[in-house]
Amino acid sequence: MARRKPRSIPTETVILTPQQTACQLCGRRLRVVYHNHRTVVTLKGLRRLVSIMRRCPEPTCDAHCQVVGPEEAGRWALPDSEVGLDVIAQIGSWRYHEHRSIPQMHQLLAERGVELAQRTVTNALYRYDELVAACVRDAEWGQAHLQGTGVVLALDGLQPDVGQEVLWVIRDTITGTILLARSLLSASEADLVPLLAEVRERLGEWNIPILGAISDGQHSVRHAIATALPEAPQQLCQFHYLREAARPISEADRHAKKELKKAVRGVRPIERSLEGQTDEAAQVAHAYCLAVRAALTDDGHPPLDAGGLRLRERLKAIDASLERVEQKRGSLAR
Repeated sequence: MARRKPRSIPTETVILTPQQTACQLCGRRLRVVYHNHRTVVTLKGLRRLVSIMRRCPEPTCDAHCQVVGPEEAGRWALPDSEVGLDVIAQIGSWRYHEHRSIPQMHQLLAERGVELAQRTVTNALYRYDELVAACVRDAEWGQAHLQGTGVVLALDGLQPDVGQEVLWVIRDTITGTILLARSLLSASEADLVPLLAEVRERLGEWNIPILGAISDGQHSVRHAIATALPEAPQQLCQFHYLREAARPISEADRHAKKELKKAVRGVRPIERSLEGQTDEAAQVAHAYCLAVRAALTDDGHPPLDAGGLRLRERLKAIDASLERVEQKRGSLAR
């Protein structure tokens, strides 16, 4: 059945950039060839994903025809899927642990503000079953899908709610291929090592080297990678690395913003005193109150866009504007 009403507008746009900037074969800098746009339904709402795609510019290079996409794209959703991995994990948990029916799961998602058709819920359940059973078994299949100089493994877990099973997914960040997925009750090192060992053995049978591993820095995950893949270098996910590195700065910025807000209290009493006044001075004062209120409610997007620094710059601009107005009034009085 076709869609009967238009889909809601995405609440957030996420720009995904590939971490690989140079060709692995010739070393030339990769160039942006196009942008891939897709809308993904997550438990937190609709997200518009914009993936920047790059390619080697050297025509004689063997990797010239290979397009490199952002490694983080596989963390959001499966290829060519409109349903986020967090939604798929939640549906699988409801089905096999709470024994919910398709109509019940559809109703629960609707209550959480997730817009999905009932048929899409059924398809998402099928994707969950495929993920849990996913395992690279055929050598010919592996050689066809994992062409190149090697793989970079990414290990991440999805837990819909506290106390539920965690869906662990191991994928190749270069090709986006999901190599293994298992639903586990815990995230201990003893549970994760067998998963990594199974992937290592199968890749070893096909003579495909493991160039490295990426994770979110969780201690059990890091220890499991060190145990199962002792020769593979580990790297923290760029997002988590940046978040942890900027945490002290973000905390200081948050405190600074709190102090700045204390310094500009009293906007509401000024607005009340201006109620009913229509002269030019009252309109100008009301516009300044709106500017201050807009500056106070803009939180920015930390850590790259600090809310405290943004508030300081906007308050400085408002203060400079007030000084110019005061100077003009003084010159007119003279």
